[in-house]
Amino acid sequence: MTKKTEKTRTEDKQLALDAARIARDLNCTDITVIDLTGISPATNYYVIATGTSARQARTAADEISVEAKKQGHQRFGVAGYDRGQWILLDFVSVVVHIFAADQREYYNLEMLWGDAEQLTLDE
Repeated sequence: MTKKTEKTRTEDKQLALDAARIARDLNCTDITVIDLTGISPATNYYVIATGTSARQARTAADEISVEAKKQGHQRFGVAGYDRGQWILLDFVSVVVHIFAADQREYYNLEMLWGDAEQLTLDE
C-alpha cells in the first residue's frame, strides 16, 4: 500500500467516524459504521443512523455535509433529502445513510454486509 493510499484510507475512516459522531451528537440512534474496505468495490465505509424525524435527519445530513467539506471531501450525490425517510449522502469512499426507523428495518443494510467489520466511535 502506498503512502497516498494509506493517507486516503485514514481520511476516509476519519470522515466515517466524524459523520457517526455528528449523528450521535444530534441524537440520532442505532449508529453503525461498517468498514467495507476490500469488500465493496464501490465504497470503503457505510455510516448508518436512524433519525427520529425527517427534520432531525435533514439536520444531521446538513451537518455531516459541512464537516465533510471542511475535511476536503466532495459530496457527489444526495438522495431522499426532501422526504427525510432515507437520506443518502455519497462521498464515494464514504456513504452515509440516515433512515427513519421503519425504513431502516425494511432495508436492513447491516444484514447485507454482515461479514464486514463494524467500527466503534471510540476509534
